[in-house]
Amino acid sequence: MTAQSAHPVAPASIGDLVRRAAAERPDELAVVDSAVRWSWGQLEATVSGLAAGLASYGLQVGDRIAIQAPTSADFLAVYLASLQAGLVVVPVNPGYTIPELSHILSDSGARVLVTSSVAAVGAAAQLRAEHPALERIVVAARSGNDEVPTVNQLLNAGSGQPPVRRDRSGEDLAVLLYTSGTSGRPKGAMLPVRALLANLEQFGELSPTPISSTDRVFLPLPMFHIFGLNAGLGMALYFGASIVLASRFHAEDTLQTMVDEQITVVVGAPAEFAAWADQPSFRAGFAGVRFALSGSAPLVADLVARYTEVGVGLYEGYGLTEAAPVVTVNLAPAANAAAANAAADAPAPDAPASDAPASDSGWISGWIEPKAGSVGRPLPGVEVRLLDTDGTPVEPGDLGLLEVRGANLFTGYWPDGHDGPDSEGWFATGDLAVADDDGDYYLIGRRGDLVLVNGFNVYPAEVEAVLAKLAGVREVAVLGLPDTADTELVVAYVVPEPGVAFDAEDLLSQAAGSLARFKLPKRIIEVDTLPHTATGKVMKWQLRSSGAGRHTSPDAPESADKQAEQ
Repeated sequence: MTAQSAHPVAPASIGDLVRRAAAERPDELAVVDSAVRWSWGQLEATVSGLAAGLASYGLQVGDRIAIQAPTSADFLAVYLASLQAGLVVVPVNPGYTIPELSHILSDSGARVLVTSSVAAVGAAAQLRAEHPALERIVVAARSGNDEVPTVNQLLNAGSGQPPVRRDRSGEDLAVLLYTSGTSGRPKGAMLPVRALLANLEQFGELSPTPISSTDRVFLPLPMFHIFGLNAGLGMALYFGASIVLASRFHAEDTLQTMVDEQITVVVGAPAEFAAWADQPSFRAGFAGVRFALSGSAPLVADLVARYTEVGVGLYEGYGLTEAAPVVTVNLAPAANAAAANAAADAPAPDAPASDAPASDSGWISGWIEPKAGSVGRPLPGVEVRLLDTDGTPVEPGDLGLLEVRGANLFTGYWPDGHDGPDSEGWFATGDLAVADDDGDYYLIGRRGDLVLVNGFNVYPAEVEAVLAKLAGVREVAVLGLPDTADTELVVAYVVPEPGVAFDAEDLLSQAAGSLARFKLPKRIIEVDTLPHTATGKVMKWQLRSSGAGRHTSPDAPESADKQAEQ
């Protein structure tokens, strides 16, 4: 039974998801966050009280409220209450400096800031002076002061007030989510309720469904990012699953949380899955997990294999903020794959995945084992196409620019909707990809990351995949730096494994067996760490501007050149 058939009346708002679960199972566990343990009934009451408290501030429908806080029960409740009060939520990274926060407050015109940032609370007077629209600052902490009340005080302000039901719905703007700004200042992607709910419903149309109301979903993801906000929190709310939060990621502690809370579903980022796999308690932590989903950055095949060894299928999806966010996922139903059925020489099981355990290999019954390196196929209701530079569709196996169309797309960038989907509904993602004959997609990289070497295209992801497999390499990022007017240098930033002697020429010599000469890095730079976004993406723009690194290699050694030519 799919989520749609279980609930024939489609939700009109995000708040409907909470009210639906509260009506059906008011006493069952909804949210866990450290000492907080809310039932669905308690969550609904908390959200309603906060919505009334926000309305008591004199806020109007469509006003913006910035939430700058880590993943927590406070963030979750304020997010849901803001939508119920008719406000537009502006999620903000709690690690942002005052200038970074100031840009978003100014651009969005937010009237309220809910923050856990000590720096922001300390600069409250400055922020109000610089941003006349900013009328209120609320602290997401246990205590505040006369100038900066707490979320609990906001909740108390709503007690005794008339209920407020001004839910955002349909094309109403719900979330103004600022992109990471890898090529300039962040800009706000306008996500209406329609887009957020559509992506949840598209995931719910997968058959068999991978999540159910009996699951306990672990979310160690930042909710100020669309992956944690909608693919994590939104998905759990849509299926009515219990939600277990982690505001701070510590591999060993979160593995213990999975045991204590009997976690069955984990939604995380590749860096988190890699950290868990290195812990002694890895197997114990994932003993009860039957579905693990990774996103926001590519998974490496070796990491997927480590999870398969302990009986957990680690699936992967591809998405972007502007698609709310999931576009493809490598959950492919065996019932729709004749080749897989023929190979198994048996009919595919048709029971819902949530009602059946994973197979011995860890992959969910009813689904094909994903292809290594593939981000899978589009969700039901999502269309994807690959075009060449002339706008002509490419053949399977050929590289193309990825475009997407579906009800889950945003309406454009704040404030006027510029650069949104075209007149036919297609949005150019800027990603390069290849599709195989089965319709499975493989990401190659960003169009803007393409390196041009003497007229030949070099795709950083291909070079990174080769270098990452070499002994002694912990992490690598490849980019292009200017050389002459018409060519670039391929440069690799390498984080060695602890205790490994760094030898750039040896790495180049090894890589030459897998890469043509023009693809080989002309410079390898050793760094202690790579700069990452909150969800694990490498911020290559920082590498370009930082001048980081201790050792650089000379041009590719002669031995490497000869191997590459063979």
